[in-house]
Amino acid sequence: MKNTPFTKKHVALGARMAEFAGYNMPISYSGINDEHLAVRNNAGVFDVSHMGEFILKGEKALELIQRVTSNDASKLTAGKAQYSCLPNKEGGIVDDLIVYCIEENKVYMLVVNASNIQKDWDWISAFNTENVEMHNISDKTCLLAIQGPDAAKMMQPLTEVDILNMKYYTFQKGKFAGVDNVLISATGYTGSGGIEIYFENKEGNADKIWNRIFEAGSGKGLKAIGLAARDTLRLEMGYCLYGNDIDDTTSPLEAGLGWITKFNKDFTGKEVLEKQKAQGIKRKLAGIELTEKGIPRHDYEVLNQNNEVIGHVTSGTQSPSLRKAIGMAYVQLEYAKAGTEIFIKIRDKMVPAKVVKMPFE
Repeated sequence: MKNTPFTKKHVALGARMAEFAGYNMPISYSGINDEHLAVRNNAGVFDVSHMGEFILKGEKALELIQRVTSNDASKLTAGKAQYSCLPNKEGGIVDDLIVYCIEENKVYMLVVNASNIQKDWDWISAFNTENVEMHNISDKTCLLAIQGPDAAKMMQPLTEVDILNMKYYTFQKGKFAGVDNVLISATGYTGSGGIEIYFENKEGNADKIWNRIFEAGSGKGLKAIGLAARDTLRLEMGYCLYGNDIDDTTSPLEAGLGWITKFNKDFTGKEVLEKQKAQGIKRKLAGIELTEKGIPRHDYEVLNQNNEVIGHVTSGTQSPSLRKAIGMAYVQLEYAKAGTEIFIKIRDKMVPAKVVKMPFE
């Protein structure tokens, strides 16, 4: 297993550690519910240094990004970021990612999922016919997500960058906690606001920044948060997790990601997805809420009242904020409308549930 520059910090804090995407990662510290509510109500720090970062440079960098991603990256100006995905030739999803425009038309950073770093690198490289300069900086890049409604307020004393007024999906480079050239981004996958910071793992930067962050949050309830609470937070928002809710066999249209699929440009899989849009999808990723006791788990069958299988659960949990069992499932289109009554098969029992809109409330 690989370690991140913060692994010793997690162990010292008593985190429950486990393997994730080849990394030794903190799953929880004080408990999922406690950590989840800390982020929803205050602020928490996630080590997400296992994520992948690629730099694409050159006159043809934007052209390559336009070819391999579904969203329209030509809309990006310096300091703006964009959620997107890498469609495959069959209209499935190679990965979802964030595209950062560092210098318009010339320099971009792509942030990809940890489990897909090599896969994505190989995929993008296969389309790089114009010699775009590509750098995989994943191993030397630290990434911390400081999330929650009070996160920016706590972190503002550590930087001259105005993070309190930073607009969603924008970023700036500047000094943070005394470290130069930190990319500070108003992004995150919790739905509770906050920032993410990217910086190079050198000269003790990791220890310095981690310590300064927790000094700034001292006495204010700032907590270290594990991957388990990250999962429950994103699920409450209806955000997809690669490998669960989206993969090489699911299309962005089925996954409710039509908003990042722009047909005003050429991209890999465009024709397949255009055809799918014209003909209509046959299944859709829907939010589900159990109306009786039980928890929907990944791969559980979704049934109709005639006991027929109409879909499968992709993600599910007992929501710490809402105190009810929620999940996401691909279901046949006729069952995907909010209010539709369905059943989840849990240990041979048909547990009643209903389709609800996301984010969950």
